[in-house]
Amino acid sequence: MEGDGPPINDCCSICHGNFNIPCQANCSHWFCGHCILQLWDHGSTLLPCRCPLCRRPINLLIPTEASMQQRVNPEVANIIGRLELYNRRYGERSNNLNQRLRDLPFLLRRLLRDLLDPQRSLPFVIKARVYLAMFLSFLYLLSPVDIIPEGIVGVIGLLDDMIIVLICMLHVAAIYRSTLVNRHGG
Repeated sequence: MEGDGPPINDCCSICHGNFNIPCQANCSHWFCGHCILQLWDHGSTLLPCRCPLCRRPINLLIPTEASMQQRVNPEVANIIGRLELYNRRYGERSNNLNQRLRDLPFLLRRLLRDLLDPQRSLPFVIKARVYLAMFLSFLYLLSPVDIIPEGIVGVIGLLDDMIIVLICMLHVAAIYRSTLVNRHGG
């Protein structure tokens, strides 16, 4: 599937070679599964490793579907198992608002791809909650009811609309993050 792997003609920024069992971090950078796990092994065992490119804490590592299908190979199974362990330990660790906002584009891009791809399956409950949150925020934007009315305070009145949309996107991203952790956390 297009978009499920690292960019063509790209290489792992750790080993500078072709990707072997590629996985994507929550900062959207791609690494070899083995390379990023070695980075984790040589760092603190209590903290998630940091991206070698942007220095953001990596709290979610998502292997490609192609890698998941090669799980019959013992080497691939070992690396996927260690990635799942990593995700179980750090996958729900995006406690601060700054980290959640920085992970938002990554999670929303993956969610949109999962929603539009008929071969991917998201649980009905997750799809229903996502669609309900999007519908309610859209309904609020269209309704004449506003917390801060635009007619009185002008452009500043759009602030409440943007806050509602941001809250909706953060809620949807949190739902999808938990789905990814369950799917890739073993």
